[in-house]
Amino acid sequence: MSRRILVLNAGSSSLKFGVYALGSERTPRLQLNGAVTRLPHQPHLRITDASGAVLADEAWASADGSVEAALTRLLRLFADSGEAPDVVGHRIVHGGLAFRGPARLDDAALEQLRSLCPLAPLHQPFNLQAVAAARAAFPDAVQVGAFDTAFHADQPRLARLYALPRALTEEGVLAYGFHGLSYDYIAGTLRERHGPSAGGRVIVAHLGSGVSLCALSEGKSRATTMGFSALDGPPMGTRSGSLDPGVLLYLMEARGFSAADLTDLLYRRSGLLGVSGESGDVQVLLDSERPEAREALDLFAYRVAEEIGRLAADLGGVDRIVFTAGVGENAPAVRAEVLRRCAWLGCDLDEAANAAGAGVVSRPGSGVVAEVIATDEQIVLARAAASLLD
Repeated sequence: MSRRILVLNAGSSSLKFGVYALGSERTPRLQLNGAVTRLPHQPHLRITDASGAVLADEAWASADGSVEAALTRLLRLFADSGEAPDVVGHRIVHGGLAFRGPARLDDAALEQLRSLCPLAPLHQPFNLQAVAAARAAFPDAVQVGAFDTAFHADQPRLARLYALPRALTEEGVLAYGFHGLSYDYIAGTLRERHGPSAGGRVIVAHLGSGVSLCALSEGKSRATTMGFSALDGPPMGTRSGSLDPGVLLYLMEARGFSAADLTDLLYRRSGLLGVSGESGDVQVLLDSERPEAREALDLFAYRVAEEIGRLAADLGGVDRIVFTAGVGENAPAVRAEVLRRCAWLGCDLDEAANAAGAGVVSRPGSGVVAEVIATDEQIVLARAAASLLD
């Protein structure tokens, strides 16, 4: 008998979802994939089947375009279909120290996860909203969380430490790392292609609206650029990336910034948007003729390449660089600029292959192989949900 898995990935401006069937082979099979985007102002629903055929592509006229309203409407669609899920898998950005693998989301777990909202204010509250809505809509379904931080939980201790008083470290002020579902998928793909070595020493660049890089050794996380929060590392769409803490002290002491002011500045008004003064969307900046847009992209490539150098030092060398996520998969100009800055590592860019969107964008014989692999966080969620169904 086939069982039904619903996966939900709720953010501040989108709600991604998928429906999978789980048969006796215990491997989730995709049935539907979709998203509600352009929240909160212009909600838009798009659903495709397993073959990619479009089943729905429509604006959702609504006075309330909040994530909560979109969740209610989407889950009502599934409830009205008469096929309630047996299990709902949720992406949870921050699992703290306690959650090192998929977990059932009972009251006690949710209380712990709510306490972590200040560490991921753009994501965690919306992730937990999805759990609450799914519990209300499908009270008999098992609710399972898969955590972006869990993939990095076994990193070497030195990769997670800050040079702060030990008491703060013991309270959990550590580098956690994020985008773990994406890295989990890439590591699994590399393992399928290359066996237990998973491609050897690999640096994965997850470049989207959120940006991080991860150093993998035989498919295991050794270091990553995001740390205690999802602010660290290269600049992102609207997030600052790494910043001298003295800047924050100056803004507080000399400019009177409050904690709320800093949160708004660092998460919503900085990054590519802040530098360009135009947009946090890479494609918009690539199309722009303004010098500020060019400078924002140059800074982005500079900082990504800088982090590749740091992670290469951590790994003791690098065998391959993998680009993934929206920008990494779809912006050849950005990949090219990053890889030109990595020529010193022995990476020989194939301009034609890169422009054509090939899977391998380095020349044959390159000392470092450069690849593009499309990530799939949804299937990682589905597998996590399936693992705790019984």
